[in-house]
Amino acid sequence: MEILWVLIALLMIGFVLMPFLRRRRGAVGLVPPGHPDAADPANYGFARQEELDVRMPGPDQDLLDVLDVVQRTQDYRAAQQLLAGTPADGEQRWQRVQAFAGAASLELAQRPGGVSETPGGQWLRVWRSEAPKDAGGAAVHAEFLVQQAWRTAAPGSDEFRIIMEEAKAACGEAALLAPGDPVPYIVELSVARGLGYSQQEFEQVWLKILDRAPAHMGAHLAALHYWCEKWHGSRQQAYDFAEAAAARAPQGSLLAAMPLFAVFEHLPEVNLVSGFYQSEVVSKAVHGALHAVHSARPDDPMTAHVRHMLVFFLVRSERWAEAMSQLIQVDGHVGALPWTLSPDPAAEFAVYRALAVAGYEANGGSPATLPH
Repeated sequence: MEILWVLIALLMIGFVLMPFLRRRRGAVGLVPPGHPDAADPANYGFARQEELDVRMPGPDQDLLDVLDVVQRTQDYRAAQQLLAGTPADGEQRWQRVQAFAGAASLELAQRPGGVSETPGGQWLRVWRSEAPKDAGGAAVHAEFLVQQAWRTAAPGSDEFRIIMEEAKAACGEAALLAPGDPVPYIVELSVARGLGYSQQEFEQVWLKILDRAPAHMGAHLAALHYWCEKWHGSRQQAYDFAEAAAARAPQGSLLAAMPLFAVFEHLPEVNLVSGFYQSEVVSKAVHGALHAVHSARPDDPMTAHVRHMLVFFLVRSERWAEAMSQLIQVDGHVGALPWTLSPDPAAEFAVYRALAVAGYEANGGSPATLPH
């Protein structure tokens, strides 16, 4: 009987992997580096896997420079100055708050501290103690607590709830320090998901965000998680939320890509239907996301998030040339969904990139035919 179950499992795995490994016009597969049939991503100018930056979805050199200074010197003031000069209602402020909080959380995980060792992320604690009225530091601290809860405790546990309650209080303090800033309320969306706010309580937080930044893509992505089936909503509620956001998206807004993220959040764990990624619901969502990135401002920091998600769906849909067109825009940075769900985001991204290159070349593509 055990052997039978093993054979069934192997058969199911084969069905799942087959769309990745075969094409109608010849086979597409991953072979070892150096193999004569290997498609080399380096031929397209792509970064080596070990060079991929897992911290951010796309480039932000000012942020990278400041992170380097803060982590090297353990002096928070460069971070304080950068956030003070970042517009409150823009996507970039939210991304930078996340990055600083994530850096402090990762430092603490790597150096928890002890009798003779200073814990990692000490610069954030100093920031809060020396500048308690600084709105940027308060927002980073609130997001740090949220990330700590998800990173160190099991959702629903007493430890998780204690940290999340502290994060909720920190969000309130940050909001008081910057009344027009949507970021503290965006942070609270994760608190709402973790603590299980009622839908009425969640809507109260959401309305405060809409009052301050109605087209904020990062806020919509954070809110989408709450409405998903695996948290406090349903598939239909998540789809309705995403489609409503897309319908009211102003010209040039990336909100038109929201349905693609809703589809991703509700993918079946095991999909035995090879044509699922060519289905109408997926094709329509991909079309909306492609339209969004084509019409978005070139400097919109959320464009990279959408492009990364497009890479995932375009590869799975075997739309190799379109996947390659997105890859050349985002290669080098992998700090975005869906890669960040993997224990090794760079490796996960590299697999999809290799599949895209292999599929592109199997259908007559080459570095010379790829527009840049």
